[in-house]
Order: sequence, then structure tokens, then C-alpha cells
Amino acid sequence: MAIISELYHICQKNRMKLYTHNLTEDEKKLIAEINILKKEKNAVILVHNYQSPQILAVADYTGDSFALAVEAQKTTADIIVFCGVSFMAETAKILNPGKKVILPSIDAICPMAAMVDPDGLQHLKSQHPNAAVVAYVNTTAAVKALVDICCTSANAAKVVNSLDQSEIIFVPDKHLAAYVQTKTTKKIIPWEGYCYVHSKITLDRLKDAKNSHPNAEIISHPECPMEVLEASDYVLSTSGMIKRVQQSNSQEFIIGTECGMIEALKQVAPEKDFYTFGTICLQQKKNTLENVYEHLQNETQQVTIDQDIMDKARQSLEKMIAIGRNNEA
Repeated sequence: MAIISELYHICQKNRMKLYTHNLTEDEKKLIAEINILKKEKNAVILVHNYQSPQILAVADYTGDSFALAVEAQKTTADIIVFCGVSFMAETAKILNPGKKVILPSIDAICPMAAMVDPDGLQHLKSQHPNAAVVAYVNTTAAVKALVDICCTSANAAKVVNSLDQSEIIFVPDKHLAAYVQTKTTKKIIPWEGYCYVHSKITLDRLKDAKNSHPNAEIISHPECPMEVLEASDYVLSTSGMIKRVQQSNSQEFIIGTECGMIEALKQVAPEKDFYTFGTICLQQKKNTLENVYEHLQNETQQVTIDQDIMDKARQSLEKMIAIGRNNEA
């Protein structure tokens, strides 16, 4: 886990330039063994953009939560190995109830997803009986089973504006809810959750980065506090960031999200420079080549969900996918 310590140390700097990890010979060997195992077992590895460079190296598909939900729904593989956090693996299982879904690290749990619980949500719904309920995909399956529709950062505003109701309960991220409020005339009733990584991305840190790189384009994730989003040039999901970087004429970018994102950006735009004022998501980095290989080989740590919860949650996820992305994401 030395890579996590190294990333954590580097990410404490306000103006970090590109971090890249050169694969060791042992890592290259393990990657080759995982690729062989995938073919033998008809497995696919879905990898979130925040994963470590080693995990990106074994990805069949890399993307944000929306893109990976779509790939999970489309795959013909018998086994899905999901390198992300637990709610993402749950989403893959909900959309593929007949497939084996493996989460390499059972400790990879999103703290924000744990900030909203079914009982608390039911209570809030009782206080606003005429409101529709939108759940950010960063929630547990049990919460998804109680809502009208899910969303991701790539389509949150589009989802909210698609609903007939004038009041929207939005869980669990208060920062994403505040951003969506700027994109709709509907009344957003936010849950008071937050991402511990994005909440540490501050305006002061952004200003420091901009002072050091005045020509850089600023792209931030909508989980950041509103004052950061207002000071950014673009507010995009991680897949939206990749698209923007590829299309932009700029050569320098300041990226306001989990700092591992710059590895994914460098893969698609190696000639450009990236700086981050974000911090690290330790949960995302708990997936390793070693535990990917072990649990794919043994088909262990499979995701299981109560059938009734899974069936109800699937409806909210399928509605989300049918809505599609925001145009800018």
C-alpha cells in the first residue's frame, strides 16, 4: 500500500503537478496474470476514475459512476469485478442480478453514502409528502429502493428538471444539491451529507493554484462547495472532465476533485499539464492488484442484496440511465 502513502503525501500540497506511477516488474507480472484470469473466467473489470494507476492498468472500462453503470448494464461477462467503492459494486449487481459482482476490498465504503439511512429518509419524506425524491448514486441499495429516481453528477440537473413535482428531496450531498439548485426553478430540499474529499477543496486553495498557474483552465467537480464552483471555469463530472480536456485548446488545467483523477486525465492528454488542489479518497485506493487477483481467482467477496430491495432500486437506476447525461457532461 506504499502507493497510497506516496499519493497522500503528494496530495497535501496545494499545487501538485502531475503524479504518475511507473509500474514495477512485479506489478506488470500481476497485471498480466489478471488479464489471463479475466479471459479464463469471462470477467470484466470496471474501474472508477479515482482508482490508483495500477488498477487503471487492468481496466476494461474506466469512467465515472454514470458511465460505469451503463457498462454494467451492457456487459455480457459472467463476472464483474468493480474497482470503486461499495455503492458502485451494488449498482452493478442491481443492474445485473444474475451475474457475479466482486468488490476487491470490502472496506472500500463511501462515507457520504453512509450519511443517509432509510429511516431518516422516510422521516424526511413524511415532512414533504408532495416532493419527489432524487438519490445521488452515492447511496446504498436500501436508500435507492425508497426514491423516485437516481442521478449522478453527470445528469443531476437533467434528472431533477425531468420530474413533474415542484419540490425535490435530494440526498445525500448538500453541495451537489446546491449546484443543482442553480440549474432549476424547483425547490431543492437537501440532505446534509457531503463528500469528505470534495468538502476539503477550498476557495483559498483554488486561489493559490490560480496564482501559480494564471493561464490554467479550472475544472471542478459539483461535489465541491459552491464558492469553489462559482470560481471555476467548468463544473463537470469526472468523465466530463476527460471530455473537456480532450476538446480544449488550453495546455494547463487546475482540477478540483480527488487528486488521483489527474492520472486518468494524463492518459488521454499526455501532452498537457495538470495541477490539483484536491485531496485523496483513501476508500477508493483500497482496491489493489493483489486483492483483484485473489478475489477474481477465488470468486470471493461477491456482492449480495436482498431481492426486494434490489428490484425496487433497479427501477430508480434504470430511470436514471434512461434520462442520459447533461449536455455538458
